[in-house]
Amino acid sequence: MAANFNKAERLARAPGALLLRDRLASGAIDALTLVESYIARIEAREPEVGAWAWFDPDFARAQARTLDAHRRAGRPLGRLHGLPVGIKDIIDTARIPTENGCVLDAGRIPIRDAYVVSQLKKEGAIIMGKTVTTELAFMHPGKTANPHNLAHSPGGSSQGSAAAVADGMVPLAIGTQTGGSIIRPASFCGITGYKPTFGAIPRSGILSQSPTLDTVGVFASDPGGAALLAEVLFGQDEADPATHYEPVPALVKATQSKPPLAPVFAFVKPPGWEDADPDLHAAFDELIAALGDQAFEVELPGVFTGAASQRQLINFSEMAYHYYRYWRDGADQLGEETRQAIEKGNAAVARDYLSACDIPQVLNAALEEIFERCDAILCPSATGSAPKGLGSTGDPIFNGLWTLCGTPCLGLPLLIAENNLPMGVQIVGMRGNDARLLRTGQWLFDWASNLTSDDDNTTGNKS
Repeated sequence: MAANFNKAERLARAPGALLLRDRLASGAIDALTLVESYIARIEAREPEVGAWAWFDPDFARAQARTLDAHRRAGRPLGRLHGLPVGIKDIIDTARIPTENGCVLDAGRIPIRDAYVVSQLKKEGAIIMGKTVTTELAFMHPGKTANPHNLAHSPGGSSQGSAAAVADGMVPLAIGTQTGGSIIRPASFCGITGYKPTFGAIPRSGILSQSPTLDTVGVFASDPGGAALLAEVLFGQDEADPATHYEPVPALVKATQSKPPLAPVFAFVKPPGWEDADPDLHAAFDELIAALGDQAFEVELPGVFTGAASQRQLINFSEMAYHYYRYWRDGADQLGEETRQAIEKGNAAVARDYLSACDIPQVLNAALEEIFERCDAILCPSATGSAPKGLGSTGDPIFNGLWTLCGTPCLGLPLLIAENNLPMGVQIVGMRGNDARLLRTGQWLFDWASNLTSDDDNTTGNKS
């Protein structure tokens, strides 16, 4: 069999964030003890993995001591009390370097926190450090390697956040996705990645590459941990016009609730399926067969064929505007991938850009008929396992479509390739239906775990 369900690595290194949260709140473990364990892991593995752009163990310890004193005093605890979180280095942190993975921003230290960092501090999280990003959160790779095999890529621009969680350096981390930089790194690194509905998490204080597409997301070992972090970050901020006032969904509760009926999945083969790795094809054959009547195959309407080029046009056009100062002041110091994208954006025609901006409405209308028949769309997270070498972040073809639609996506570490590297399964929900998607994702995560456990017990096969 070329590929199989993967539970060997999942949750192997540390307990999930929800369990850690409960142990911290009860006093079964104190924040300093927990932080020391993660510091030890970072110091042991960082020289090889390279997940951190900035890390100060004494800063982490100081936060932990303050939080432990807070709990001992009997004061109310935040929802993330004592949990270390990694933060992608395009997200502003007051008095802590935020260099955007770019030599032109070397030494940049913001004076105020991004919205999401303020929320983390308000809820008692420990700012563990800044994780490596690709240059200006685009395609020119950073220094990070894949924890499963250091000779392979960890994925897209949120590579440091994904690698840090996958290697057990932190239980939670924040990233962003403009093309595929939550779901793809989660797939390559064998963890859970969650990209919420567009506009659910405010982006103020975060490097703006393409405001039509930029979306904040999270990494964890499982859907419950992703829900815990994301629920704290959901909200409205007047500084981000993509957000609006609405009740924050009960994401954690959703992952702890059973669906009223066993979920049904619409399996789609997105544009680019034919070029995907044969290992991926084999793995999905297994998965769909195992789901049986709970999965049916459906073709995406023809309007989706050109979605990748439309998303790219929007991305590059807005990059050319928002990254103009980098182009003006230091184009020769930018990576080739970044320069070429800005050049294409400079050459874009206004009517084509404006036309592309209308496409998401058309795409989401076309998806309504599919969502009437299923709980979630099911498709690959990436075209295969992580590519060899650190010169490429992989192909975002299976992610950009959903980023353009603004739909919530959840990447789950359910598959393993013949080369023993993880491959992710992506499920997609309707815009705004984040809680239902997370509930469905938790069901699928548990179902796959139980299925592979049964296989192990009966056949002894490696999973």
